[in-house]
Amino acid sequence: MTVPIFQRIKDYLSGEIAAGRWKAGELVPSEQALVRQFGVSRMTVNRAVRELTAENVLTRRQGAGTFVAPQKYQATLVEIRNIADEIRARGRVHRSSVRLLAPTPATPLLAAQFGLPGGAMLFHSVIVHFEDEVALQVEDRWVNPACAPAYLAQNFQAITPNEHLMAAAPLQGATYSIEALPAPPDIASMLTIEAGACCLVLRRRTTSQELVASVVTMWHPGALSQFTGTVG
Repeated sequence: MTVPIFQRIKDYLSGEIAAGRWKAGELVPSEQALVRQFGVSRMTVNRAVRELTAENVLTRRQGAGTFVAPQKYQATLVEIRNIADEIRARGRVHRSSVRLLAPTPATPLLAAQFGLPGGAMLFHSVIVHFEDEVALQVEDRWVNPACAPAYLAQNFQAITPNEHLMAAAPLQGATYSIEALPAPPDIASMLTIEAGACCLVLRRRTTSQELVASVVTMWHPGALSQFTGTVG
């Protein structure tokens, strides 16, 4: 299955920003310019720009155009933090429990996110991260074998997937979304919270060497979690 054209436009725009060719506050090409560049309809370009605006990668100013979002958003979007390091920095003990680590055929929807044909083999891991024996995160990750061929051979009780991927597939770009969702029963069980309890859910898609390297969904118990960042 080919990548939808609106997603290719999104990848192009976010890739240019991640590479530093367009910086915070700079004007990006107009929708009409992107229509000419990609040879597609205005509606297709508009969808790509709307989604990047919703993801805080771009910001629109009425009558002025579309700009790269302020630095506070970029820092959140491109900074990849290792949960083990964050926990240790607080003086706490990190532990992880591997619930799944296996090659798995991709669904058509998931394959499309990687730009791969339906049924392509991906590496799938589900890992619960603990802080002082309190479940803090369920990390549900899909990995492109072309970017990290040794992924399944790693001991993820000794290192995190983040640590391995940062070495095996150096970060080129990333897109994020964050939302509040009720915990489904399987996630609730792993986090030892009530089914339906509020979770903060971070979804991240990373690229490396022009390939989608990883798609991950990270579930955090809402009562214990917050996302913070700094500007400047």
